[in-house]
Amino acid sequence: MIKVGILGAAGYTGGELIRLLLNHPETEIVFANSESNASNPVADVHEGLLGDTDLTFTDQMPFDQVDVVFFCFGHGKSAAFLAQHTIPANVKIIDLAQDFRIAAPGNDFIYGLPEINRNIIAKAQHVANPGCFATCIQLGLLPAAHLGLLNGDIPVNAITGSTGAGQKATATTHFSWRNNNMSIYKPFQHQHVPEILQSIQQVQGHFDGEIGFIPYRGDFARGIFATEVVKTDAGIDDIVAAYKTFYANAPFTHYSDKAIDLKQVVNTNKALVHCEKYGNKLLITSCIDNLLKGAVGQAVENMNIMFGIDETAGLKLKPSAF
Repeated sequence: MIKVGILGAAGYTGGELIRLLLNHPETEIVFANSESNASNPVADVHEGLLGDTDLTFTDQMPFDQVDVVFFCFGHGKSAAFLAQHTIPANVKIIDLAQDFRIAAPGNDFIYGLPEINRNIIAKAQHVANPGCFATCIQLGLLPAAHLGLLNGDIPVNAITGSTGAGQKATATTHFSWRNNNMSIYKPFQHQHVPEILQSIQQVQGHFDGEIGFIPYRGDFARGIFATEVVKTDAGIDDIVAAYKTFYANAPFTHYSDKAIDLKQVVNTNKALVHCEKYGNKLLITSCIDNLLKGAVGQAVENMNIMFGIDETAGLKLKPSAF
């Protein structure tokens, strides 16, 4: 069994991670750390787990008892934590924050997008899990990058559910504000753009344009739906064939011949991608569940790869029929 520790276990991602690992055939949760909830039953905070576990939160961090630790911190806290604590060298780390996603001298974290980095993830000791918007947008664009089609600026629009903002209540997460409402935030300056550019350059070898990304807040709880527009004279049949080939060995990312919608992926670790051609414009749509393929589902996928077990273990989740 893979013995697991979770830091920041009381938030949305912590709760989803616990849910997945409780149903994973090859994992045992050794500790779920939350200083503010220490000694409280996990099911008192993550109420959907009532009847599934008698695990309690702890303020202890027995790293010598685990094989892997998940960082479910807010952005900026992972680097600070590692500067103040020592984790044994044999313990693998999967960080869900943005602290280590961009390659830099002294950063040994591998960028954890399995569709392009599976082989190096398998050898990694430390993995930086991709951002939710970044995952959705990259999975739409990377097959086109593989074809060398990304030349010039790329307009991107994507809408996300309220869980993407985390568990702490803010003015834009209250139900009365979010319901029957939508808005934009961080236009053209979202923090996930650098990792998208990094992956495009990795796959295509170069990219001189800009990602003109406008994020939207949606009036739903979970999921991301994105559109990307690429100017190209390539034929749609060749593009579709290339997309299907690119994802032929990806167990969770699928090209759809039909237009896609968000309900197809919510509560699953799947990503769906679809392409249409309008003159010289290639319209790409992509969608994921922001908490699963966009966060802890992909993190568990990375764990499976790192430990050499079935990549889909614990992740064969089905969407609702309605």
